[in-house]
Amino acid sequence: MKVSTVLLSIACLVAQVAASHHGIPNHQVVRTHVRRNATSIDVPSTQGLNFTIDGEADYFAGTNSYWIGYLTNNADVDLVLDHLQESGLRILRVWGFSDVNSKPTDGKVYFQLLQNGTATINTGSDGLQRLDYVVAAAEKRGIKLIINFVNNWSDYGGINAYTTAFGGTSTSWYTTPVIQNVYRKYIKAIISRYSQSSAIFAWELANEPRCSGCNTSVIYNWAASTSAYIKSLDSQHMVAIGDEGFGLNVGSDGSYPYTYAEGLDFEKNLEIDTIDFGTFHLYPSTWGVANSFGNGWITAHAKACVAAHKPCLMEEYGVETTKCTVEGQWQQTALETKGIGADLFWQYGDKLSTGNSPDDHYTIYYGTDDYKCLITDHVAEA
Repeated sequence: MKVSTVLLSIACLVAQVAASHHGIPNHQVVRTHVRRNATSIDVPSTQGLNFTIDGEADYFAGTNSYWIGYLTNNADVDLVLDHLQESGLRILRVWGFSDVNSKPTDGKVYFQLLQNGTATINTGSDGLQRLDYVVAAAEKRGIKLIINFVNNWSDYGGINAYTTAFGGTSTSWYTTPVIQNVYRKYIKAIISRYSQSSAIFAWELANEPRCSGCNTSVIYNWAASTSAYIKSLDSQHMVAIGDEGFGLNVGSDGSYPYTYAEGLDFEKNLEIDTIDFGTFHLYPSTWGVANSFGNGWITAHAKACVAAHKPCLMEEYGVETTKCTVEGQWQQTALETKGIGADLFWQYGDKLSTGNSPDDHYTIYYGTDDYKCLITDHVAEA
């Protein structure tokens, strides 16, 4: 999700389109051998079309909190993770990046300074030590984390922060050697810091990578080489792309999300050996389609994942109104569709020491009626 969500204009939508997710319920699994070798920390893995946590294959529910790694009060982190554990949410996706082009003077947490052709990773108390606390706190509660390395959007720096410091554009970012070297150094720093933690579920290349107007080979080649690099650093943990699931032939209704306009080919990218599972997001209102689009989007991706013999993660999904009605139906479809192994709603909300956590109108706050129907009831059914 782009934090500062902006609706696509009709003109932009038309231009992008022109440029050119019924089976056995996933939670009814047969517990056989796990695909990966077991280790002393019982690394999460895949088993057929399902995920495993602590050696058990099942359907898992989780959520997103882009902001938790930027909290400066440990008690706030503990509160959030206590509530997630109490709720039965097993997977939490967090942002493992915070890139800036000038050093903040207000105590703002940042992880990497990209300035004048140089990169400096901040391991201080206003840097990666904040993410350290999240990882350690998740370990204590048995919550598994998905950590990504860069943002497609300018929120918390992202690709734009790299091109500001080193030149280039959002599309050339994927193929510019100096930028990719800096990006890989950051990946290495994060993986070397947390690869031995029992809290890690998977590494993720980016948040919603796009290469608008590019040949799909650009992101394919980047994803293949980057995921292979990650596996060379940590062969035990799973790796995913973190994309929205764009570019899909199976089940296509011809609408914008199914096209290849953003430089993605979901089915082709699933073929990459060093990508362990598929990810897709679901935001009808920002894509110019109706909420009824969602069920077909879910089953289409599930079919692609079944064909690739890899599970799908419905990694982000949300609507701004009538959440229980709309998102509840999507959750039911995901639960009943072979190929979907887990879902993570966007996004979790709680009352912190500073007030409510960020609300982008998709937020579902702990203890609310929406939380009961979409989290408490969903976890019980899963």
